[in-house]
Amino acid sequence: MSAPSERLDARTGATWPQPVRLSVILRTHGAPAARTAPLLARLRADLDERAASWPGGGAWELLVVGPDAPADAATHRGDAPGTDPSDAPGTDPSGRSGEAPAPVQPDDPRIRAVPTLRAAVRTSTGRRILLTDAAHAATGLHGLDDLQSGLDLAPDTTAVISGRHRNPLVRALGIPGPPGFRADTLAFALFDGPRARAAFAASTLHGPAIDAEVLRWCRAQGWRTEERPVRRPAGERPVRERHRGGRPPRERHPGLRVREFFRLNAGGLAVAAFFVALAFLLFHRLWLDLDGAYLRDALQDQNQWEWFVGVTTDNITHLRNPLFTTAQGMPDGVNLMANATMLGLTVPLIPVTLVFGATVTFVLVLTLGMAASGWTWYWLIRRRLVRTRWAAAAGGALAAFAPPMISHANGHPNFVVLFMIPLIIDRALRLCDGSDGGRAVVRDGVLLGLFATYQIFIGEEPLLITALGLVVFALAYLVVDRERVRAAWRPLGLGVVIALAVCLPLVVFPLYWQFSGPQSYHSVLHGDNAGNSPRALIEYAGRSLFGDPQTAGKLSLNTTEQNAFYGWPLLAFGALVCVWMWRSRLVRALAITGVVAAVLSLGPIVPVPRTDITLPGPWRWITKLPLFESVIEGRVAMVCAPVLGILVALALDRIAAAPAREHRTLGVLAVAAVLLPVLPLPLAVRERAPVPAFITSGAWKEYVRDGEALVAVPLPDPGVADALHWQVEADFGFKLAGGYYNGPWGPERTGIYGAPPRHLSNLLRDVRYGAEPPTIGPEWRAQARRDLSYWKAGAVVVPEQDRSAELVRTLTDLLEAPPVKVRDAWVWRVGRVGRS
Repeated sequence: MSAPSERLDARTGATWPQPVRLSVILRTHGAPAARTAPLLARLRADLDERAASWPGGGAWELLVVGPDAPADAATHRGDAPGTDPSDAPGTDPSGRSGEAPAPVQPDDPRIRAVPTLRAAVRTSTGRRILLTDAAHAATGLHGLDDLQSGLDLAPDTTAVISGRHRNPLVRALGIPGPPGFRADTLAFALFDGPRARAAFAASTLHGPAIDAEVLRWCRAQGWRTEERPVRRPAGERPVRERHRGGRPPRERHPGLRVREFFRLNAGGLAVAAFFVALAFLLFHRLWLDLDGAYLRDALQDQNQWEWFVGVTTDNITHLRNPLFTTAQGMPDGVNLMANATMLGLTVPLIPVTLVFGATVTFVLVLTLGMAASGWTWYWLIRRRLVRTRWAAAAGGALAAFAPPMISHANGHPNFVVLFMIPLIIDRALRLCDGSDGGRAVVRDGVLLGLFATYQIFIGEEPLLITALGLVVFALAYLVVDRERVRAAWRPLGLGVVIALAVCLPLVVFPLYWQFSGPQSYHSVLHGDNAGNSPRALIEYAGRSLFGDPQTAGKLSLNTTEQNAFYGWPLLAFGALVCVWMWRSRLVRALAITGVVAAVLSLGPIVPVPRTDITLPGPWRWITKLPLFESVIEGRVAMVCAPVLGILVALALDRIAAAPAREHRTLGVLAVAAVLLPVLPLPLAVRERAPVPAFITSGAWKEYVRDGEALVAVPLPDPGVADALHWQVEADFGFKLAGGYYNGPWGPERTGIYGAPPRHLSNLLRDVRYGAEPPTIGPEWRAQARRDLSYWKAGAVVVPEQDRSAELVRTLTDLLEAPPVKVRDAWVWRVGRVGRS
């Protein structure tokens, strides 16, 4: 927008004959006038030289923010902190101040002082506005041509072209950083004049966060903002201005930064608080009784995962290999890399475990992990798909708290702590965009590799299922938009190659250990019913509001593997959204991805409900691929959770834009009606089995020596693993025979759950659960000695439990010796047997 000279004359007394083509706003951050005088002289010479070469002519103006401003200028112009610019006295409806800025140099009225950045932008008159600071302007305006060319490419849609952020971390990561905690977001940026004046007139902040607020407001209007590198003459670099106290005056007030951070990010922080509250509500019964409560539907998985937390802490603090232990599974041990130890979280949380214990770490990981997963899904949906915050929040909530996630929350943190997955997807989409050139492809490829590496140390199977879902989505997009895929495959392919080059060296040794190290295995047997029943897709989960635990139990492997159960209303709504928005290529690709994931989750053999008929499923081809032989195929249906979440977010965003209030109300009520049946209920808990006083008192130390194992009866296995909790409470002072983990079995090294069974462990388990003891003869006694010797047993312990008398009588016959009653346990010292 050009301003006529008459208006400029009336406001400033200047008499240049042409409209203002460029307004330069210089932020000096409080530097004294004496230090800025040489800089102003250089800028004036530079601008005069540029103006002489402008086609058609044009004038310039330089507004200096800070020095030589009248002491009461901010008050007069309505820019004092806490004042709404729209209410400022002397401000016209366009947002410009009616009072002229004060001249800095009387001999050149084009150079004037303005007290605040907002006032400078509002009083500017240029068709283009350049924001700069003393550090960048000290070497001249050499980067202006680069920004000008970018703004001229699409002047009708572009609001601002900013120079490359000089913070190395922000530049390397390609992320905006924490808004409000840096002052050089727009240290060198060229605005379209009218859009800049509108944006700064709408701003409400007064500190360094105003830059981020303005950029966010511009994007909300649908205007394009771009960051591009600025070329400078060889040998010249931006000069950092130094000030007394080390920082510019406006940056010396951390309270202002914190307040503006919260004001700028109030919406996102409110969504984060919502997710934390939702996760706490889900696990609040555990939080209220950390010592005595145990997740009722966790089977033995809570004991197992707390053991993983404890053994990782014990290994690291004692400088032992974190990928292996003999703490259980004596004498063979456990390949921890081949189990869901989640080193990416258990290692950083070692201080929490040392101070508060493994249970607190377990509940903290579940609570904050699910909340973080919901927030990153919200962030991805809001960033790329919708404009309405609450629509994105609803989509993120469904993606992170869908029925399958609630089921796995009973004891599978690796399947609910998925906050890295949206970040990985975002990096892949950045590579597909390919708009920032080769440097961005390298950067995003490196970050994709680092993100994938970290996800491997959180959960490999979720990453594998995500990769499968992304491949299906890419193929679906190839069907619906070949041109887009053709344009994206080169940068995406190069980025994936770079990601692999970064990731593989970091994980090659851990993965070698996992697949070829001690106690490694090749595949895990899950049985014939690991796929979902077709009914499981339309029924409700046990912990959903409309769910029936008995029905869900009949249609799933167990309470932690209810991998579908989205309910027919939500699936029907998703189908209606696809029909409604079928013209959207994204929706078509999402529909194909969701359907394919649901069909794959049915497994290699698909039973027809209410009949004896079975049909071959497409998973039979997937299961032959490397790595997929260990995947529980029913878990592939978890891909449908973010698909449905995105569809719900898109629908709500479209509903929010409806012109009629009645239509908006009915639309929101319809979405609420389909989500209501699958609302998660708080997870149920039971009283935890107490640790025997024989363990808590330390009496075990008299019976189990270094290098020996404690044989708990019955031996810990996937059915009963309370002894793992004993070991955690004893700070891993003893080793255990048996256990609950994934390990090899047989010459084929097939993966099984728990230690390979032996005759004595099977006998004791049968007796514990109701079988009559066999007649004990020499063969049984010899076999018992062999098994105890194999386990390197130091003591056999029978705690108080059902059928204790039968167990004690059987072991007395086997060992030909009576036990010693130590507190609440019967104990046989068998160390000599182990050494014989």
